[in-house]
Amino acid sequence: MRRINENVGTEMKEYRKSSKLDNVLYDVRGPVVDEAAKMEEAGTNVLKLNIGNPAPFGFRTPDEVIYDMQHQLTECEGYSAAKGLFSARKAIMQYAQIKQIPNLSIEDIYTGNGVSELINISMSALLNDGDEVLVPTPDYPLWTACVTLAGGKAVHYICDEQAEWYPDMEDIRDKITDRTKAIVIINPNNPTGALYPREVLQQIVDIAREHQLILFSDEIYDRLVMEEEEHLSIASLAPDLFCVTYSGLSKSHMIAGFRIGWMILSGNKKIARDYIEGLNMLSNMRLCSNVPAQSIVQTALGGYQSVNKYIVPGGRIYEQREYICRALNDIPGISAVKPKAAFYIFPKLDIKKFHISDDEKFALDLLREKKILIIHGGGFNWKQPDHFRVVYLPRIEVLRDAVENLGDFLSHYQQP
Repeated sequence: MRRINENVGTEMKEYRKSSKLDNVLYDVRGPVVDEAAKMEEAGTNVLKLNIGNPAPFGFRTPDEVIYDMQHQLTECEGYSAAKGLFSARKAIMQYAQIKQIPNLSIEDIYTGNGVSELINISMSALLNDGDEVLVPTPDYPLWTACVTLAGGKAVHYICDEQAEWYPDMEDIRDKITDRTKAIVIINPNNPTGALYPREVLQQIVDIAREHQLILFSDEIYDRLVMEEEEHLSIASLAPDLFCVTYSGLSKSHMIAGFRIGWMILSGNKKIARDYIEGLNMLSNMRLCSNVPAQSIVQTALGGYQSVNKYIVPGGRIYEQREYICRALNDIPGISAVKPKAAFYIFPKLDIKKFHISDDEKFALDLLREKKILIIHGGGFNWKQPDHFRVVYLPRIEVLRDAVENLGDFLSHYQQP
């Protein structure tokens, strides 16, 4: 687009964003959040139930982690090896071995500035224009964005709300083509809080094996599992497939701002030699991840795990999950599947009752009237305007006020 500069009489050039962003969304920090920021700048107090950031809600980093970082800071002033510190990668490798992830060496461990950076590297190293990756819907939108920005096409397979949000295997099969390179799973799931049992994971492995697909497994919430359930890494079921498993400390150790995550390559690495060269190239190009954060991985993964006290009866996350699930289901026109992991719930709205055709408008209307910030289902690549995600990290008394306000809002809400 061009326009005339009236002062000098010459044509001025405008710079526009890349067309690669046309099909990218990240509404976890998108238009509704921008509106909330404007309200805050004007002096309005907004309750932020939009992002899984533990620190603002009073969750503290374990003292031992802070202590160890302080004592190692002077040793972390330079770059580390591109993949990370030996001590961090060794601790991650041993953690992966406990999870029974097969065929590992320390060279298969990469640290990153959070899992987000590693997902971006993984997609950029793999995809040519038009290559397809199966991604769940609802998804964590970074996955779809990274596939798209790498030139690929995110093909969304359905997770079934009537089946505890488990992936629909027939839908996965129906969407595989000769351009499909990989299947992404998010387990435990964001935004639904679902936890996949062995039989579901085995079915996904069987499909990947039949079609020779890579498995990408986002497991950042693997230590935030309730109901005495056990998290199972899908890579442990697939020694003959090439698998990439992601996790980190942001959620389990309440240090989202430290930006420390990792990815683990496992299984049949022979078939991915050239791809691994690409991963190494991109890993080297960013020099290394945050070295002070790497320095506390060994401390965090070994010994006492403070997160465990939060996820049992009487613990904050457990009790807040119990409250929010019960309270949301008590609101006329809302139903919600009880999450088993993480700290999100993905309620369903009766769109006929409220005449909802635009879920982003619903989120904006709620924000403006009740000062509550949630993310609409469309922000997670869910195509129907009938869901939204709530982060249940605030204490119960805060959640109680939020639910009462939501109920009051819905008692009269109608879209035109």
